[in-house]
Amino acid sequence: MSSAVKPMLRPMTSFAEAVLNALPHPVIVIGQDGKIADANVAAEAFFESSVALLRRNSLRDVVPFGSPLLSLVEQVRSRGAAVNEYKVDLSTPRMPGDRLVDLHVAPVPEQPGHIVVMLQERTIADKMDRQLTHRGAARSVIALAAMLAHEIKNPLSGIRGAAQLLEQSAADDDRSLTRLICDEADRIVKLVDRMEVFADERPVEREPVNIHAVLEHVKRLAASGFARHIRFIEDYDPSLPPVFANRDQLIQVFLNLLKNAAEAIGEGTDDGEITLSTAFRPGVRLSLPGSKSRVSLPLEFCVKDNGPGVPEDLMPHLFDPFVTTKPSGSGLGLALVAKIVGDHGGIIECESQPRRTTFRVLMPKFTGDDAVPGGAT
Repeated sequence: MSSAVKPMLRPMTSFAEAVLNALPHPVIVIGQDGKIADANVAAEAFFESSVALLRRNSLRDVVPFGSPLLSLVEQVRSRGAAVNEYKVDLSTPRMPGDRLVDLHVAPVPEQPGHIVVMLQERTIADKMDRQLTHRGAARSVIALAAMLAHEIKNPLSGIRGAAQLLEQSAADDDRSLTRLICDEADRIVKLVDRMEVFADERPVEREPVNIHAVLEHVKRLAASGFARHIRFIEDYDPSLPPVFANRDQLIQVFLNLLKNAAEAIGEGTDDGEITLSTAFRPGVRLSLPGSKSRVSLPLEFCVKDNGPGVPEDLMPHLFDPFVTTKPSGSGLGLALVAKIVGDHGGIIECESQPRRTTFRVLMPKFTGDDAVPGGAT
C-alpha cells in the first residue's frame, strides 16, 4: 500500500495526543479510503469501541445507512473546505437512543485526502433546537397578551379613574396611596403594551439591509447613552452580503442585545468592553422541523461582552418570556429578540462564561429571489 493511500496518519506527539484526548467532543479522522484513521478517547466512548477496533472499520460501518455524514465527508474532500451541519441523528441498532449531534467536518491540509470530523452531542444542537422553539415560546404569550389587553387594560382604566376621583377628596396622608394605585396601574398597562408586540402576526416587510450600517447606528445610540462608559471593538467582514431583513426590527434586536450586554457589565467597571463582529459562515445549515430541507444561515452577527456571564441555571430559559435576573426587568427583551430573529428565518444562541458572553445571530443572506413586490414576505 502506497503512503498516498495509507489510512493511518503519522503518530501524534504525546502532547498533541494528550490535547486531543482532553477534548470532551468525539473526534475521528477519516483516511482517503474511507476508513477511520484515528480517534480520541471521547470518540471511543461515543462509538463504544476502542480506537484499535475503530481503525478496522470504515466510516460506513459505524454510522447509519445513508447518513448525511458520509456525503459531508465526500463534499469536504472534493471542495477542500470545512462544513458544519446540525441535528444529525447517528443512532444505529448497535447504538440505540437519542444521538442527535452537530457535525463539524474539515480537511486536514497536512494529509491530503484525510478528513477530521468532530461531533458535538449538545451545545449548539440543543441551542438551535431550543432557539427554534423560542419563537413558539414567545408566541405562547400571544393569547395571553390579547386577553390582557381586553380583560385587564379596560378595568385598569376604571381603577385609575376612581383613584383620581378619590385623590381629590382624600386627606393628605391618603393621597400617597391613591397615587400608588395610579402608578401601579400605569406600570401594568405598559407591561401589557409590551406584550402586545408578540401578538403582531403581520408579515415582516423586508429588504436588503447592510448590517454594518445597522450596527454602527446602534453603537452610536448606545455609546451616547446607556453604554457611554464602555469601550466598543469592531471586528467586521467588509465583504459581507446584505441580509434580507426589516431594518427597524434589526435595530431593535441589536439595541436590546447591547443594552443587555451593558447592564451585564455594569457601571462600576472601567474595563468594560463590547465587541461587535460579523462573519460569513457558508457551511452553516439548519434542518427545518417537519421537513427534510435544510436552510443555509451563512451570516453571523455577534455581540460579545466581558461581564460576569449568565448564570448556568438560567441558560436553558434565557429567551423565554418573563425570565430575567434584573430586579426591575420584565423578562421580555430577549424573548422579543428571539421572536424577531425567528420571524426572519434565523436563530439566536448564547454562549457564556465569566468575562466572555456571546450572543450569536445566524441569518440567511439576501438573494435576488427574495425580492417580493411591495417589500412584504
